[in-house]
Amino acid sequence: MKKGNVFPSDADEELGMGTEMETEIESKMELKIHDLNEEYPYEKSPGSPLRGRAEAGGASGKNRRTQYGGARDGKAEERGAYARRRGKRQRREKKRKRHSGGVVFPVFLCLLALTAVTGCVVLVLENRKLHNEVQVAMAYVEEVNAVTTYTEEEVHAMTAEAAAKAAEQSSSEKEKEILGEIRTRMENGEGTAPVLRSLYKDELVVAADGRYYFFPIVDTLKHHSYQAEQFQMNEEGILEYWADGQVASKKGIDVSRYQEEINWRKVAGDGVDYAFIRLGIRGATEGKLVLDTTYEDNMDGALDNGIDVGVYFFTQALNKEEAVEEAEFVLEHLGGYDVTYPIVLDVEEVTTKNPRTENLTKQERTEACIAFCERIKEAGYTPMIYGNLKTFLLMLDMEQLEEYEKWFAFYQTPLYFPYEFSVWQYTSTGSVNGIKGDVDMNVSMKDWGNE
Repeated sequence: MKKGNVFPSDADEELGMGTEMETEIESKMELKIHDLNEEYPYEKSPGSPLRGRAEAGGASGKNRRTQYGGARDGKAEERGAYARRRGKRQRREKKRKRHSGGVVFPVFLCLLALTAVTGCVVLVLENRKLHNEVQVAMAYVEEVNAVTTYTEEEVHAMTAEAAAKAAEQSSSEKEKEILGEIRTRMENGEGTAPVLRSLYKDELVVAADGRYYFFPIVDTLKHHSYQAEQFQMNEEGILEYWADGQVASKKGIDVSRYQEEINWRKVAGDGVDYAFIRLGIRGATEGKLVLDTTYEDNMDGALDNGIDVGVYFFTQALNKEEAVEEAEFVLEHLGGYDVTYPIVLDVEEVTTKNPRTENLTKQERTEACIAFCERIKEAGYTPMIYGNLKTFLLMLDMEQLEEYEKWFAFYQTPLYFPYEFSVWQYTSTGSVNGIKGDVDMNVSMKDWGNE
C-alpha cells in the first residue's frame, strides 16, 4: 500500500489502532465512492428546480467525466470494491464481538456471584456444625468434671455390696411370693401335693404312706408327646384329646361287679367306644384266683352292642411263677371272646390288713409283671400294666417295663406324668347312661379296635 493512502496498514490493523478513525475513514470513503459512481441526485427528483440545469449540463458533464475521469474510474472502482468488502468484514467482526461480549460477560458475572453465594452458605453451615461440636465437647467436659472417680478396688467393693443387697432383696421377695402363693392355694382348698407339684416342676412328687417322695424327671425313660392343653373337657364332662382340630381320642370305661347290672345298649348310646372289664382277682390274704361274678354278662353285653373290650386282672402274685399262673387263668377265660383292647395287669396297693404282697421288693414286683406280660404276648394279645404314681415310681422299676403299654390313673388335671402311656383313667366318679352310680372314665389315645 502506498504512503498517504487513506486505508490503514496491516500493522495498524494488527495493533488495533484507531477504531474510531477507521469508522470515520470508512464513512468518507463511502461518500467518495458514492460521488464517483452514483448518478447526479438531481435527476431522480422530477420536481426539483435544478432538474433543468442538470439536464442542460448533462452532456458537458459526461464529456468531462469521459475525458478526465476515465483513468480514475478504474482505480476508484477497484478501491471502492475493496473498501466495501473490508467494511462489511469489519462490521461483521464488530457485531460478533459486541454480541459475544454482551452475552458472555453477564453469564460470567452470574456464575461468579453464584459461586460466591455457595461458598458463603458452606462456610455458614460449617461454622454452625463446628459450633455444635464445641458445645457437645464442652458439655462432656463439664459432665466428666462433675463425676466422682473411683479406684479399681473401690469399684470391686461397691459391686460386691450391690450384688449382696440385690440377692438378699431378691431372695426375700421370692420367698414372700412363694409363701403367698401357697397360702392362697391352701385357702382355696387345694391339697399339699398339688401345691408341691406346682413348685417342684423338675421332679415328680408322690404322696404315699404318710409322706412325700420326690423323683427327678429323667430322660432315660421314654416320654410321651401329648400336650397338656390339648386335653379338653367337653360340655358333658368327658375328657378328650384334640389334635389337628379334631378329637383324636376314644371314650372308655372300666367296670366290675361293683357296677352291678349294666344296660349296655344305653352305654353304647352314650358314646362309649370301649370298656375294660374285670376278669378276676387273686385274693390279697389267701391268694386264691377268683373270677368276677359279672365278667361274662359284661363281656356279652358290651360286644353285642358294638363296644370294643379289653380285660384286666387284679394281681397279688408273690413271684414270677404266680404271675404266670394268673396269666393262664386269664387266657383260659377269654374263651372265644373277640378281645381287641389290651389284657391288663392291675398293680395297686391294697388296704387289706396284712396283705400277702406287703413285703415284696420293687424288683420282685417288676419281675412278676414281666412274667405275666410275656405270657400274654406269647398268646397273641397286647399286654398292659395299670397303676398310679405310687405304682410306677415306688412299686415298679419302669426302666425294665419300657416295652409294655401303660394305663395311668390320675384324678386331677392338668396331666401329671411325663412318661409314655396309652390310656388315662382321669376320674372314678364318672357318669354314663345305663350304669347306676359312679364309674371309672378313661381316655385312650390309641384306637385299639382298628389296629
